[in-house]
Amino acid sequence: MLKCRSVWKKLAPLARASSTACRLNVRRAGLNNGRIPSCVPAAQMSTGPAGGGRQNQLYFLLVGVATVGGSVYAYRTVKGDQKRYQERIDEIASRPFKQAIEKPATPTQSEPPAAEATETEAVPEPEPQAAPSPAEPSPPAPDAEILAPVETTEPPPETPGDSTPASLKVPSHTPYLLIGGGTASFAAARSIRARDPNARVLIVTDEPVPPYMRPPLSKELWFSDDPSVTETLRFKQWNGKERSIYFQPPSFYINAEELAGAENGGVAVLTGKKVVHMDVRGNKIKLDDDTEISYDKCLIATGGVPRNLQVIERAGEEVVKRTTLFRKVEDFKALDKVSRNIKSITIIGGGFLGSELACALGRRSTESDLEVIQMFPEKGNMGKVLPEYLSNWTTEKVKREGVKVISEALVKSVVCKDDKLEIQLKDGRLVKTDHIVAAVGLEPNVDLAKSAGLEVDSDFGGFRVNAELQARSNIWVAGDAACFYDIRLGRRRVEHHDHAVVSGRLAGENMTGANKPYWHQSMFWSDLGPDVGYEAIGIVDSSLPTVGVFAKATAKDTPKAATEMSGTGIRSESETEDTATSPVASSTPAPAMVQHKDEYGKGVIFYLRDKVVVGIILWNVFNRMPIARKIIKDGEEHGDLNEVAKLFNIHDD
Repeated sequence: MLKCRSVWKKLAPLARASSTACRLNVRRAGLNNGRIPSCVPAAQMSTGPAGGGRQNQLYFLLVGVATVGGSVYAYRTVKGDQKRYQERIDEIASRPFKQAIEKPATPTQSEPPAAEATETEAVPEPEPQAAPSPAEPSPPAPDAEILAPVETTEPPPETPGDSTPASLKVPSHTPYLLIGGGTASFAAARSIRARDPNARVLIVTDEPVPPYMRPPLSKELWFSDDPSVTETLRFKQWNGKERSIYFQPPSFYINAEELAGAENGGVAVLTGKKVVHMDVRGNKIKLDDDTEISYDKCLIATGGVPRNLQVIERAGEEVVKRTTLFRKVEDFKALDKVSRNIKSITIIGGGFLGSELACALGRRSTESDLEVIQMFPEKGNMGKVLPEYLSNWTTEKVKREGVKVISEALVKSVVCKDDKLEIQLKDGRLVKTDHIVAAVGLEPNVDLAKSAGLEVDSDFGGFRVNAELQARSNIWVAGDAACFYDIRLGRRRVEHHDHAVVSGRLAGENMTGANKPYWHQSMFWSDLGPDVGYEAIGIVDSSLPTVGVFAKATAKDTPKAATEMSGTGIRSESETEDTATSPVASSTPAPAMVQHKDEYGKGVIFYLRDKVVVGIILWNVFNRMPIARKIIKDGEEHGDLNEVAKLFNIHDD
């Protein structure tokens, strides 16, 4: 429409001029030739004389020139107008888009619409946008605002004007989350990093220190000559070498706030934090300070808490205050301090922990006036594990360490009277003491089972997992808290250091996709001082039938000699997953089985179930565990265990 109007405005003056010229020519011709009829000019134009035709030709020439000139002018004018029109339309259409791109993208500040409209109309041609003033923030990278709220393992890029704190104490997400700061967690972290060198692992523990080994707390630390051992937590092994209870120094770990940005990954420990809630569907946990952490894979290695006697819990605050439940570093420090400032201490419990503490404190009693008492309901020390004859021998050994042993002791009540604790037994005996150590077992820590919806085994306790130590598709359990399916011995729950190492290592491998079943039988050991110790594997229960083969011990058949040979005080650290394939049996004739005598120097005790060996104790026999592991793994019925005992070479000097 606009084009038609423009053409008409240009051609109208030419049309009017041409019409006027035609009328003047006709009138002039009529005055000059008045006597000629009006039709004559037509005849003259075709046949008339040359004079009249020459004027008409001039007329038509002028009209033709005017018409052609007008047409050219109109064409150029219309073409130019069309070009300027299109440029104007393009400029107007492109101006808002340019302003959106070139204008600083600040979500809280924008140009008023009125100012934008004024600028568009005032400037006929596009102009370059003015550069942002120094006071304005520079434009962010594309999509920066969209990606900023998303939680990722990598820190978001810093942008000017960002008010977010520079660092957070707790990462919001971690690929590998390990709940618990014990041996199983550390073994899993080491296994994960071995298979995934760039893995980012976060360990969350409610203890104030990084992962450490627990066995020295009831063994070697008590025999240290260093008066500051409770501060250094360094001890001498039986072989004389010194080491710390911590698996790694603090420099081994990276800060938790730096974990997400660690280029090569690493292991971070979040100490003093307790996980109180677990959202399995959402893959996240909540800490006791309401902080939430999401994860891709999670390991529950919460261990256990020491049991207490109900008679002590009901006895009142004063009795509870004078009772130690031994488990952590703080418990070792507290008991060490107490034992140096009292006259009498009583250990209730005849198992591994109770017997080790009794021997350790008994050795100290020879250097002071400390009275050490150990009481238990069994007939002899380690009565639930060792056969009766060996339990009786062990009891005598503990007595020789300076410990007063009270067997078949069932506690009826405990009261605090005259600044003393009075322990009343059910048979009427009364024991007075200053302090009690309750070493009556461990209760698996399954506090997260309810919120996580995980199954707890009704028979053995602990989180119920399969042979791959898996509770759910992305959740594994290891250590004392795991009730696992042993492909050889059935469902079990084990509370020993080596099991924490083995199960933690296996869980870590499976968290990285190994899908391995639990087949490596973990071992455990206990030392009654530097001269008597034993290692065990499988199911060792004194209620099972047992067969023992013993021999005379030599100077090398002691825990001290074993650590000198292996170079480590934690004997399971010398263990590998390799099993003995072709052990060489001793050629020395074996004595008759089960010599019931007063001295048991060294030997092997087999535990049977349906005539098949399911457990083995190596008494003062060391570095033979792969052989025992293979015997249990094979699961064969042996007609003569005397011959099997030859595999351990116990009769060789």
